[in-house]
Amino acid sequence: MKDSAELTALLGSRICHDLISPIGAIGNGVELLMMEAATTSPEMALIAESVAAANARIRYFRVAFGLASEDQRISRAEVTSILAAVTQGGRLEIDWQASGDLARVDAKLLFLALQCLETALAFGGRITVQFEKPRWVLTAHATRTRFDPALWERLSNPQAKADIGPAQVHFALLPEALTLRKRKLALEVRETEIKLSF
Repeated sequence: MKDSAELTALLGSRICHDLISPIGAIGNGVELLMMEAATTSPEMALIAESVAAANARIRYFRVAFGLASEDQRISRAEVTSILAAVTQGGRLEIDWQASGDLARVDAKLLFLALQCLETALAFGGRITVQFEKPRWVLTAHATRTRFDPALWERLSNPQAKADIGPAQVHFALLPEALTLRKRKLALEVRETEIKLSF
């Protein structure tokens, strides 16, 4: 019997695996229709944008929620490609300053942490990702944040009481993933800045 963390990751991997092919096929079909048309209609452009956004999110979720083993690696190019796609046209900017490839298990932690910061930056902002050996450091800047202390307390104290819904599931998954990796999270909160490291 697998533990709950592994079952959750297997479920995430299965859902992403089953969705990515049909979404890709829809994207290819839309491209073909656009190539055949003399001009691109607003409706077709909207469909193309929606398919691209869905594909970007699935790629992101595959890393954040999917299964990751110790020997798996992910390239810097793939990470930055996923982040660029998922933030395209939005109010959030992610500046990935770390160099080189990384372990997929670390990418999983980082993508979950980015989701936590994204929740706090509901009105937009900028997140910088750096690797200051041996710790990862994520710094979020925004003129206005939506910081829920109860949710953030869950990251250092999984027993803390907080209403976790589907939109906040990353606040429940990140502490579990950090524990499995034997990482301890540090958090600093200022009026326009949130900094976390592990």
